[in-house]
Amino acid sequence: MSSASSSSSSLVSSVFTPKVGKRAGIIGAVVGLAAAGIAAGVAAERTIVRRTKRGTIDPYADEKFGEQPYDESFMITAPDGTDLHVEVLDPVDGLEVEPDFPGVTGTDLDAEPTIVFVHGFCLDMGTFYFQRKELVRRGDYRMVFYDQPGHGRSGKLESGEYHLEALAESLKAVIEATVPTGPIVLVGHSMGGMTIMALAEKYPDLLRSRVSGVVLMATSGGKLEEARLSLPSLAARAGAPFLPVVARTTRLTGSVIDRARLASSDLAWLLTRQFGFGGSAPSPALVTFVESMNSHTTADTVTRYLRTIYSHDRFPALDTLQDIPTLVIAGDKDQILPVTHSREIARHLPNAEFIEIPDSGHVVMLEHADEVNAALLSFLEKL
Repeated sequence: MSSASSSSSSLVSSVFTPKVGKRAGIIGAVVGLAAAGIAAGVAAERTIVRRTKRGTIDPYADEKFGEQPYDESFMITAPDGTDLHVEVLDPVDGLEVEPDFPGVTGTDLDAEPTIVFVHGFCLDMGTFYFQRKELVRRGDYRMVFYDQPGHGRSGKLESGEYHLEALAESLKAVIEATVPTGPIVLVGHSMGGMTIMALAEKYPDLLRSRVSGVVLMATSGGKLEEARLSLPSLAARAGAPFLPVVARTTRLTGSVIDRARLASSDLAWLLTRQFGFGGSAPSPALVTFVESMNSHTTADTVTRYLRTIYSHDRFPALDTLQDIPTLVIAGDKDQILPVTHSREIARHLPNAEFIEIPDSGHVVMLEHADEVNAALLSFLEKL
């Protein structure tokens, strides 16, 4: 690990470690850190960030993150009234057919499975940037991407909390709107994997009859309160997936997060780098990309997702996947959802393929895109 990284770790732990009476759980929010406490180390943090960025040769410095092609972009409405932003890409040699539903483009849906990508908490469809880029280059598969409720360009609930059951309904609505017939492959990262499990729990017949494969990346079947997290409260402008969830989520309000976010964007970048990635010198451009997705997730969304993520427990739903080809991918240095969570999923699914990627953190599909893409393509070719 570089001296800058070591210094940042020491500074984070000494200045920003919160005092919480009980063990922190998993991803998602600020543990009540006041902006004044953060501000005390802002100047030093900015120095570390500048040195870190300057000292790294960045292979993605010129990558146009966020700029990706699509054949069709539209909004659909989920059962709870949330507007969902959807993008669809057709295979290069797709056969023209008459669409059965608004938003379905002219493709032979029965030829190859349509791949539906489901992103994680406080991220958006850009999470799968490199997978989308590679599959577009190959031109073999039809793909569907959407932003989960309260994320990206999708709308948010008017009132109340978000629930994984409702996210499952949103995923079902996306499937009905974009893949009314034909086989499907579901790919979920983090909370996206939990959404797929919630869909399996609510609609097992849908999965058994339509889903030809499932890919679960850096996710968990439950027991989140047992996650081995020792993170400081990542309470900067991002306020997002690289943050512990306290059991008493009622303490966490949008105003608490917003005060912390105002303290320092550099701190958000530094903490995203330290806890979102597994390698000692991740691409600064990648870190910035992830932090940008985080920071665009509102404090209101963060707080209204906490309870459903913390209480997630869907190991019984994995029974639905027993006869469905499944690929489980995890980074061995994931500090958000430790690799033990993916190993537990694999234990419940003895026929699943399990790939543990060295020196990778929570955003494994970005940090080690080549390895993830190779595993994904190999998996798709077997279906």
